[in-house]
Amino acid sequence: MRRLILLLPLLFLLSNCRQQPAPPTGLVTERAMVVSAREEASKIGVAIMRKGGNAFDAMVATELALAVAYPFAGNLGGGGFMVYRKNNGDVGGLDYREKAPLSAHKDVYLDSLGNVIPDMSTVGATAVGVPGTVAGVFEVHEKFGSLPIEAIMKPVIALAERGVVVTEKQAKRIESYRERFIDVNGDSTKFAQGFQPGDTIKYAELALTLQKIMANGKDGFYKGEVAQKLSGFIQERGGFITEEDLAKYEAKWRQPIIFKYKDLRIISMCPPSSGGVTINQMFKMMEPYDIGDYGHNSTKAIQLFTETARRAYADRNFFLGDPDFVEIPLDVLLSDEYLQVRMQDFSFEKATPSSVVAHGQVEILEHAETTHYSIVDTEGNAISATTTLNGGFGSKLYVPELGFFLNNEMDDFSSKPGVPNMFGLIGAEANSIAPEKRMLSSMTPTIVEREGKLYMVVGTPGGSTIITAVAQTILNVHEFNLSMQDAVNAPRFHHQWMPDRIKFEEEGFSEELKTELRSKGYQIQEGRSPIIGKVDAIRVLSDGRLEGGADRRGDDKAVGF
Repeated sequence: MRRLILLLPLLFLLSNCRQQPAPPTGLVTERAMVVSAREEASKIGVAIMRKGGNAFDAMVATELALAVAYPFAGNLGGGGFMVYRKNNGDVGGLDYREKAPLSAHKDVYLDSLGNVIPDMSTVGATAVGVPGTVAGVFEVHEKFGSLPIEAIMKPVIALAERGVVVTEKQAKRIESYRERFIDVNGDSTKFAQGFQPGDTIKYAELALTLQKIMANGKDGFYKGEVAQKLSGFIQERGGFITEEDLAKYEAKWRQPIIFKYKDLRIISMCPPSSGGVTINQMFKMMEPYDIGDYGHNSTKAIQLFTETARRAYADRNFFLGDPDFVEIPLDVLLSDEYLQVRMQDFSFEKATPSSVVAHGQVEILEHAETTHYSIVDTEGNAISATTTLNGGFGSKLYVPELGFFLNNEMDDFSSKPGVPNMFGLIGAEANSIAPEKRMLSSMTPTIVEREGKLYMVVGTPGGSTIITAVAQTILNVHEFNLSMQDAVNAPRFHHQWMPDRIKFEEEGFSEELKTELRSKGYQIQEGRSPIIGKVDAIRVLSDGRLEGGADRRGDDKAVGF
């Protein structure tokens, strides 16, 4: 008995150790923060909050600044999703995803024999969906903004006029796409010339376009001179977007996916983003297990995560699409009973082959070139937003008179449901093409609460790997007790049902670990593996200060005050 009494304080200390949050290793600020893909955009968002603007004003500034500083994925010619949480606990989501043009139809990318036409949905004018970004930022400003739009946009216009210094990573990226820019736009295009680290790229035409938008609001992009030039430019090159397509575009407020995981409340984007539904399923399938006890990136932790991802992605591919066009059985997909049945055949002894997991072989090969930013303001309002052109620099089509790249988002539809296209992508009927339909996405902007308070703001680019990267980042903080910066920096892995293999980042996973997984029947992707995601996140510390997690994999930067 005496021994037990002596042990009790030690047991209390040990149990309490796990609850002590990890000390921060990223930038810590007292009141407000923006974490984004480029320092210039983060600084502009923070400057807006210093002027008294709120997180929504900062979102408008950051989104538009990324169009200048990070044309690889930041955009006027693309779209995205945003999830917000106000300081009173109110939450919501905005869908400013691109849409199919009015003239689009199910077989638009097929030839007379019913075969997918190579490159038609990925390169040039025929790949472009109706952009949503400008509508999105004005919808946010109209509903929640506090500063005049001029105060928000003037610093962005000044950045475009002043120019952006090319980083080493940006110079390499532009060089790797240079031949494709010339193929699509000709050798006189702005990005045909080589840029070296330290060079400055000025965007005079983009500055003029932004001035027109500032003067005329959303209509400055979707109607009048810019709309005429944009639709004319696309149609001259064989594309489908008309002035009517642009004039009809509206961003749409949607109710996010909200669910509990242990003591967390997670708020993520709903369809046509697949992110919220898929991480909901994954976390609920993991919940009965103490993954935190298995060890970070241990064999058992990777097994459990992989098997929940395998099952959730199988459902994602078959059932999800634009909810304005297809019925999605969310009440079944997210029910405890359904998810328990999904995990009935799971065992730590051996892998479950994807071939025996329900729903035909649907391989996701989404493009990974998206960008994310996270914002918390002085009042405690939070924004998680992910925006994209789809591929790197989108369709590679650059509008010289307006100063921006156009998306190749039409490739996110199923060009031919049930039959592989040139990328091996087999899509389901739920994501087939229809006029004004939004294409399915993996973008997963997410906000996490703990004990009723704001805890984390998380998101990432990465195509089909977005969902697993966001889920791992949340688990890294909550289950494996990493700081926000360490959670973002930690090596990542990915499984998406088909192809049936685990993809590991180059560093951080031992051969012994991979050998053990192979012995249980897991297939490991061999050869060079690219980075998985570039997470930009914020953690609220117990004293209310903010810790930024800016991903080391890019030029990402946390800025705050």
